[in-house]
Amino acid sequence: MSGTSAPETRTGAKQWWGLAVLVIPSTLLFMMLTILFLAAPNLATDLNPSSAQLLWILDIYGFVMAGFLVAMGVLGDRVGKRRLMVIGAILFAVVSIAAALTTEPSLMIVWRAVLGLAGATMLPATLGLIFVLFSDAKQRGVAIGIWAGGISAGVALGPLLSGLLLEAYGWEATFLVAVPIMAIVVIGAPLLVPEHRDPTARFDLFSALLLVASLLAIIYGIKRFATQQPAGLSIALLVVGALIGLWFVIRQLRAKQPLLDVRLFRNKTVSGALAVFLLSAAALGGVYQLFAQYLQQVQGLSPLQAGFAILPAAAVLIVASTLSPVFARKFRPGNVIAIGLLTQVVGYVLFTQLDAGTGLALVIASFVITYPGVAPAMALTTDLVVSSVPPEKAGGASGLATTVNDLGLSLGVALIGSVGVVAYRNQIAGTLPDGLPADAAAAASNSIDGALVSARELPGALGEQLVTAAQEAFTGGLNTAAIVSAVVAGIAAIIAATRLRHVRPTGEAQQAAADAASR
Repeated sequence: MSGTSAPETRTGAKQWWGLAVLVIPSTLLFMMLTILFLAAPNLATDLNPSSAQLLWILDIYGFVMAGFLVAMGVLGDRVGKRRLMVIGAILFAVVSIAAALTTEPSLMIVWRAVLGLAGATMLPATLGLIFVLFSDAKQRGVAIGIWAGGISAGVALGPLLSGLLLEAYGWEATFLVAVPIMAIVVIGAPLLVPEHRDPTARFDLFSALLLVASLLAIIYGIKRFATQQPAGLSIALLVVGALIGLWFVIRQLRAKQPLLDVRLFRNKTVSGALAVFLLSAAALGGVYQLFAQYLQQVQGLSPLQAGFAILPAAAVLIVASTLSPVFARKFRPGNVIAIGLLTQVVGYVLFTQLDAGTGLALVIASFVITYPGVAPAMALTTDLVVSSVPPEKAGGASGLATTVNDLGLSLGVALIGSVGVVAYRNQIAGTLPDGLPADAAAAASNSIDGALVSARELPGALGEQLVTAAQEAFTGGLNTAAIVSAVVAGIAAIIAATRLRHVRPTGEAQQAAADAASR
């Protein structure tokens, strides 16, 4: 596998089968961002994590994957994209089995972090190898569209698959489902996908570690605030994280071959599109995770029922993602994105009106309005970013777009999820029933999972009062998180409408390019 393979000059069935080998694991990698949302109550019951540990279990995967995506893209150039993808698939499968066998919450956090690293070794290769498989620009565009659609479907359908697996097998199956998918990659990639490498690529591991350290220090500091721990260390972590981030940026500016070309942010379209997508995905991530728990722990749905409750919104999201490029051909992409985000704001406002007794139809309708609002940003950002930079910088730009996609959802779970935790704890502290044993009060104050478990061991009336108090407090946390998300999505809509207003409809841009070429 030495040297760089030339792209295939003819596109046949083998190339499209090769595309399937690249799209299927990409879908799974993004599905793993959301697949534990419905499994969280089951994990909490079996592993008994604190509320902070549960948030780490849910979001550490995304942070590690986002932090290493660009670095692993460069490493793939050095050692071979296909080779690194296969290595990542093997690691992902082995660690998935280990996670399924884990009984300690701290160890589960470690395994989820390693899964994020394994995912980072695979995802850049899946996109990069599409350029190797398809030499025809039109077919390559179709292939990239299919790849992006697979990612959207993964984010959307993760909870549904989780519900199906939880109903039939248990939370362990949400990890084990990755094993046969990764087996497809290990067997199919060498048969269907050509190798590609660039020996001149420079792998900067230290920069990658700086980026991850900055992210984790900042997030850990915010989580400490959420759990109301002493402020001194929390502030110190935020400062250290910011300083490490500054160190990372300075290192990239000085490097001849930077790991992440931060100068791309000088481009108005790149910075605007990425800011919009980061904010919109973050606004959604926290509410999505809390909503999945709300369906089970407040509405009383089984995991499978909760998965089907999310399905209508997921279906609309996929349709909206498909139609967004069509609308962007006739209308300015910034306006298309802004309208989607304003729709999200309406949905978040509806979320602020939910209570523990809200009918399921209104609950589902609120999410159907909220969820698809992110579709235009999700569908259009990568093309906006890549098409606005010179061809030689397209690889770095696409890496940035993918990183922001991943990072946004994880930030939402970490930051807005923490807002929900704080609101829950503040409300439950004043509504715990009298006569509650000290251990039950402590468990209920920590999380709704602890409250529901404790309620089962209490006498009938006291247990029912605790359940009611916990459900009302959790819904209050969801209401508060929705307010924050509405503000964040509103800011993103303003940025889209103003900072991207110069971007013409894609149909006009393509026609102008065709006219210029014909002269």
